[in-house]
Formats: sequence, C-alpha cells, structure tokens
Amino acid sequence: MSADVIKTDAVIIGAGPVGLFAVFELGLLDVKAHVIDILDRPGGQCAELYPEKPIYDVPAIPVVTGQELTDKLMEQIKPFGAEFHFNERVDALERIDGGFRLTTDDGTVFESKVVVIAAGGGSFTPKRPPLPGIEQYEGKSVFYSVRKMDAFKDRDVLIVGGGDSALDWTLNLQPVAKSLTLLHRRSEFRAAPASVQKMLALVESGNIAFKLGQVTELHGADGQLTGATVKAPDGTTFEQPLEVMLPFFGLTMKLGPVADWGLQLEENLIPVDTEKFETSEKGIFAIGDINTYPGKLKLILSGFHEGALMAQQVHKYVYPDKKLIFQYTTSSSNLQKKLGVK
Repeated sequence: MSADVIKTDAVIIGAGPVGLFAVFELGLLDVKAHVIDILDRPGGQCAELYPEKPIYDVPAIPVVTGQELTDKLMEQIKPFGAEFHFNERVDALERIDGGFRLTTDDGTVFESKVVVIAAGGGSFTPKRPPLPGIEQYEGKSVFYSVRKMDAFKDRDVLIVGGGDSALDWTLNLQPVAKSLTLLHRRSEFRAAPASVQKMLALVESGNIAFKLGQVTELHGADGQLTGATVKAPDGTTFEQPLEVMLPFFGLTMKLGPVADWGLQLEENLIPVDTEKFETSEKGIFAIGDINTYPGKLKLILSGFHEGALMAQQVHKYVYPDKKLIFQYTTSSSNLQKKLGVK
C-alpha cells in the first residue's frame, strides 16, 4: 500500500489494446499517463481470454494473435515511459481542484488532470467455484489472483483449473510453495502447450502433484483452510490436505465500481460524444468497448480512432495555454524525436 500520492496528467483505466494505444496518442502530445488494470499483465481481453486466437481485422496486419498485438503495442509505446499498476482496481473516483483523485483497492492514490476509461466490458471478476461456505475463506486462504508470491512461501498450495492462469501459477509458485498440487477435472488443458510440458516434467520429477477431480467441499475454521474433499472422475472421493487454494475458473465481465462514479450510463455502457469521446463528466473520457454512441462498432480499430480524438481534447485540459498544432508522424521531426526514430 502506497502512502504517497501519484500525480500525473492522465490515468488510463484498462491496459487492453485500446488503453495501450491511448498511451501512444497521449504521449505524442506530451501527456504523461499511468495505466491501471485489475489483471496481472497488459492486454486485457486479448491477452487473458484469447492470447492464441487470431485477429484478422487490424489494419496492415493480415493476422495477429491477442498476445502478439499486445506485445507490439507495448513495444510501440515504450518511448513514452507510461507506468503500469497491475492487479489493482480503481474503486473510488472524486473530483478535486485541477482534476480527479482515484483510489485503488490496494490503497494506491492518484491525482490526475483527466481520466480515460478504456476498460472494455468493465472489470474482470473471477468466477467463484460453487462451493458451500467459500466466502469465509476468500482473501485469507482462497485467492483468485496472485499479488505477492511470498504470501505462498512454505505453504501447502492447491491450484484448481486447466487454463493458462492455472498452469502459469503452478510453474511460478512451485519453487516458493512447501508443496503444490494441481487439480483439474480432466487430463486435457486449455493452456499453452509449452506450459503443459513444463508442468508434466515437474510431476515426473516429483516436484509437484497433478490430480484429476473436482473439489466438492472445503474444510477449515476461522477463514483458514485445512483441506478439501475431491470427487475423482470415477465417482470416488478423497481428502486433499491444503493451506491455500487458488481456483482459476475463468473470468466474467462486470461494470464494477465505474457504475458508482456519477456517469450517465446506458445499459452498462458509457455514452460519449463523437468529437472528443468525453463522458457526461468533463475531463472523464471513455474509449473502446465500454462506450456507446450512434453507429458504434465494437472493433479494436474503432477504439484506436477514438483514442486519437480523445487525446486532442485531453491536451486542452493538460496544456490550456498551449495551442496544439496537428502534426503527422511521417513528416514531423518533433514527433519522430519523441519516438526515438530521429
């Protein structure tokens, strides 16, 4: 938890492709940005939900995966030195003199001249396993994400799931945990083949355990798990001792705290004007899938266009006394210098 207030020109909420490209458009205009995302990496839906899935409608790139697009955008915005805050969700937003104060669920406080909401369909919320009484363990011995790996040091860890998150954290936490068991309902995985091979090698060497089945019951007291009952594919049950459980059952999209910020909403979307992509609140912008306007298309390329127009208006708020002269990156030596190509 940070005691210091982070002061910046712009806070971008959401590190998906549209949020990342907003860093670029703002950077060209000398607007410094901090980016906040509830996920543990950049890319938003692209990287989290379909990292390997091909995208065919990004101009000039015949085919690109969600992860490749994210990597290219991260490379493109490197010159602007945006600072990222992952595993954090903006819970509170209030207007102050000269802009806004934002507070995350981790206690980080930002003061910003403008806010750009690029949160896709809203914030990702982990799917809770349908287990009786799981709520009492959440945040104490059941976790849906890993913020600090040290929290799992010398603990008996059970990871449940078969996707990329489950496999990634199995590999990352294995050296830290006292013992680690991966539980999945079947022997096929929805994860990168390389990760699956590494996991199987760890099983082979006896460094982790892999078991087939589904958790049906949790055991423990005062928020601390001691074990779980697991139903195997053949219908038999067994007891799995554990101290910590990490269920990775996927994510659902919810608008989240944005709904409480006093913005005009239309069916969980944020209406904007198509000149500046500003919301009903001056200084708060919405770009990408989270906004709505007549003729809106939910395409990544539409979000890129919206980011470019948004940046023009943001410049007026950040530099009210400075006239903005429109320049092209192909011919402006000033812009090329900022991009490090001059």
